[in-house]
Amino acid sequence: MNNKGSKFLFITLSNIGDALLTTPVLQFLHRYDDGATVDIVGDERSSMLFRHCPYRGEIYHKRKQRFLRGVPALLLELRRKRYDLVVDLRTDILARLVRADKRLVKTDGGGQAHAVERHFAAVSPLAEGAEIPSTTLWPGQEDRDYADGVCRQLPGNRWLCIGPGANWEKKIWPAQNYAQTADELRGGVDALVLLGNDADNRQAELVAGRVRLPCINLCGRTTLLQAAAVLARMTLFLGNDSGLGHIAAAVNTSSFTLFGPGSPERYHPWGAGGAWLTAPDSNIESIPVDIVVEKVGERLARISLP
Repeated sequence: MNNKGSKFLFITLSNIGDALLTTPVLQFLHRYDDGATVDIVGDERSSMLFRHCPYRGEIYHKRKQRFLRGVPALLLELRRKRYDLVVDLRTDILARLVRADKRLVKTDGGGQAHAVERHFAAVSPLAEGAEIPSTTLWPGQEDRDYADGVCRQLPGNRWLCIGPGANWEKKIWPAQNYAQTADELRGGVDALVLLGNDADNRQAELVAGRVRLPCINLCGRTTLLQAAAVLARMTLFLGNDSGLGHIAAAVNTSSFTLFGPGSPERYHPWGAGGAWLTAPDSNIESIPVDIVVEKVGERLARISLP
């Protein structure tokens, strides 16, 4: 359908990985009504992911640090408009309070289904058996220019990206293991790029100090969309259970994620290009380097470059 002038409101989640896993719903809304403008409510950092979405309207921030004081201010902004449809994947509170003709909210169903499938269940009244879209991102031209500048510094054209950090220490595979893995993959890789935030830089420096491949450490030096544009140019992403694996999937880069604690069946990067390895005892340090080298090497061998 194409109802020029329709207005939708899409309420997404907070963390980067979680927000990315809601983008299939956002894409479905655009396919459902490609003439609609979609306003988005998200947290200040993760909402950057939607900056260049071509069919978005306004971006509103839900500021968790302001607690209850922030909700009335946000609601006052939202109630200035009337929406044809509201989809709330966070709670059903805002959906009930804004002015809207139709409201769809997150469901409690799905059990052990993947998070993308559980999110998509919210729009099942409209989907009529539609295939769930991929996750996606929209880097801007300035982000792609940044990535081009990075890649001009790299030799060859087969590049491995490693995300050595995570938001919890128990999710982090040791830095020396990443360095050893990268070195043992040198026959199929020309250079290494390290990505993450400021908190990941200590791990990244440990990797960079041990690895023998040409290496660029970008931890703490990119925006989310610059990181996405860099990942889009990588041959493969290897990393811990973090938002970077989801970003790689969203830009169609093959990925290999290492899980210690966690539920990979529910939170692995969405799409055919993602693979993962789970520590059988939930202790990520027990994942052997030789197994990672073998699995990643097999994936690299199957990737043909133009």
